[in-house]
Amino acid sequence: MALPLLPGNSFNRNVGKEKFHKSQHWGFCNNVMMLVSDEKPGIGGEPLLGQKIKPKCSIYPKGDGSDVPSWVAFDKQVLSFDAYLEEEVLDKSQTNYRIRYYKIYFYPEDDTIQVNEPEVKNSGLLQGTSIRRHRITLPPPDEDQFYTVYHFNVGTEVVFYGRTFKIYDCDAFTRNFLRKIGVKVNPPVQCPEDPYMKIRREVVEHVEPLRPYESLDTLKQFLQYHGKILCFFCLWDDSVSMFGDRRELILHYFLCDDTIEIKELLPHSSGRDALKMFLRRSKLPKNCPPRVYQPGQITDRAVLNSYGDFIKNQADGYLFDRYKLGKVDQEFYKDSDLSLGVTINVWGRRVLLYDCDEFTKSYYKSKYGIENFTSVSCKPPSPPPKIERKFPPYNGFGSEEDSLRNCIDLKPTPHRRNFKKFMEKDSYGSKSNILRFFAKLVTDKCVDLDRMFVISYYLGDDTISVFEPIERNSGIAGGMFLKRSRVKKPGQEVFKSELSEYIKAEELYIGVTVNVNGYLFRLLNADEYTLNYMEQNTDKYPFSNLKLALQKLKQEEGKSRELKQVFKAADSKHTNMVDYNTFRDILMSLTVGNLAEQEFVTIARHYRVPEGTCSDMDFLIALAHEKFKKNMFENFDTFIYSCVYEDREKKNVLPTKDIKRLCKSSRLPLSDDLLESLLSRFEDSEKQIDYKSFFSALNWRKNPVPELQPASYLKERCEDVWLGMPSPIPAKYIDYWTFLKDAFGLEEE
Repeated sequence: MALPLLPGNSFNRNVGKEKFHKSQHWGFCNNVMMLVSDEKPGIGGEPLLGQKIKPKCSIYPKGDGSDVPSWVAFDKQVLSFDAYLEEEVLDKSQTNYRIRYYKIYFYPEDDTIQVNEPEVKNSGLLQGTSIRRHRITLPPPDEDQFYTVYHFNVGTEVVFYGRTFKIYDCDAFTRNFLRKIGVKVNPPVQCPEDPYMKIRREVVEHVEPLRPYESLDTLKQFLQYHGKILCFFCLWDDSVSMFGDRRELILHYFLCDDTIEIKELLPHSSGRDALKMFLRRSKLPKNCPPRVYQPGQITDRAVLNSYGDFIKNQADGYLFDRYKLGKVDQEFYKDSDLSLGVTINVWGRRVLLYDCDEFTKSYYKSKYGIENFTSVSCKPPSPPPKIERKFPPYNGFGSEEDSLRNCIDLKPTPHRRNFKKFMEKDSYGSKSNILRFFAKLVTDKCVDLDRMFVISYYLGDDTISVFEPIERNSGIAGGMFLKRSRVKKPGQEVFKSELSEYIKAEELYIGVTVNVNGYLFRLLNADEYTLNYMEQNTDKYPFSNLKLALQKLKQEEGKSRELKQVFKAADSKHTNMVDYNTFRDILMSLTVGNLAEQEFVTIARHYRVPEGTCSDMDFLIALAHEKFKKNMFENFDTFIYSCVYEDREKKNVLPTKDIKRLCKSSRLPLSDDLLESLLSRFEDSEKQIDYKSFFSALNWRKNPVPELQPASYLKERCEDVWLGMPSPIPAKYIDYWTFLKDAFGLEEE
């Protein structure tokens, strides 16, 4: 009768077991079949009888701390033990054994061990890393286990691969670590001395050389002062000799080998060849140039005699002069010989040290305790007074500059104009660098009272041209009144030795009267470029400075309430703005001549009310259509197709730079200025353009606009009257309320 299948009744261990597979020990690594692991259990994940599995985890003390893995708990922590090893010597002519010292490093994070042998000078042994870092198994019969932290202590022995290491000490961190995990650390053990090193040291101490000589140890000085250089600023005054002058030098003293090099500072256009070195790097003798020395006098060692070939198998030899009877000592400059105010001898040249850099000062202060580093004054003597050169007066032939060049050189050369100014102020792109003013001729003749002129000032060469617009049925031909040339200031003598003074750009502004070769012109207004140029260069044109103009008005602060009431009365519709002529009359009556015309124009331009851009837009589009008609350009659908292709997000807008690039690459027959103006009109706040509306507006076939009308002459365009003279105005309406707030700080009631 079989027993029931109950716990305790059956002795078969496989009862209830479901896994009977054999563990896989072979696998593929880098496409090569190899033994992957030999530590897997036998059948069904359970070890076989007698099978021992090596531990995989590091052992570390489990205390009250957090349960973290060892590689986190002991990261960057190393236990260091001092050990030695007795090694038997095969050649026992001197000693029977050697003592070798080691450093055993134990890493608690993964129980790995590394053994290093510190280098001992003249030991005759290969030293360094003896055992690389890895886990080391215990000696037999416990070879299935690894060394842990509990196997190490002072005064114990460890066996690594058959070599017995005796631990005699450890560092403070290791001692504290072992004490914290409950290991009682033994006191340090005395380490034996290596008998071979002891014998070698005794031999070296008692050996006296048969041929003693002085050893020059320059390695320490080289390692200590490598890259450290003392820098002195020097002067060699050779002006007393014929064709001599003062030479500026820089002396570099190299502390690593006590050598000196000297460089020369050559000023521009000195007429001397640019040499790399004034004195090559070498030791500088104090007494130089020295006399001629005999061979063998300048040497570190003197040879008395040599011998050889007397006895077979005996090498050639020589004898030194230990007393150095014929040696000549040379004195060289050291760092202690250099200081400010000292004159040194550089191969017969007297060089004065008058200053040094900050590193040199700190070096002498730390080494020699010098505190005073006052530089020596070495100013050159005052030159003799120059004889004033007088030139004959201008003779009337050619220009004054040409006549002056004829007197300066025996071979006349043309006058050199300011080429740099010409290149900077020459017209390029949209910048003309030409100041244009509208002017009226100041005269008593009734015929010339209504004549208008355009005065152009060229910034590139300071020349002036005067042009009179042609007016039909006026009885005056018009055209070029004065060709481009420089205009002299009035009241100067014609035949004189000095050059004449000419009208400058700073002397031209609105409201001033200019004398041009005897004709008086009153400047009434200027074009937009001229006004912008003046406002951008307020240092040269103070009348275009808005702050200075407002400061003048603040002096009339007592009339601010009255001024406000006058503007309110003039503004019947309460729009906070008045027309230009009304604003000018009120402001000029307040200042009573204290405000210049240029300053008033600056104020009016700043507080002008912007006009609508529709007319400007129509004008630009009409101008573009005219260009397209002349060039028979009609490929606007191609532009739209290209923009649709570029518009991947289907927003119907593209950046302005992309539209401009497309127009330039497709050779759109528009100038750069016109294209920029059109793009700015269609551009939104995010620098993007609706390309369909832009190119549809440019399509002159589908969206035609009225053709451009020919521009009328100047007098028909001047509808407003300013002091009884026709002239264009800078603005139609002025925001007087913003002006009152900025000038007087008034607030709206």
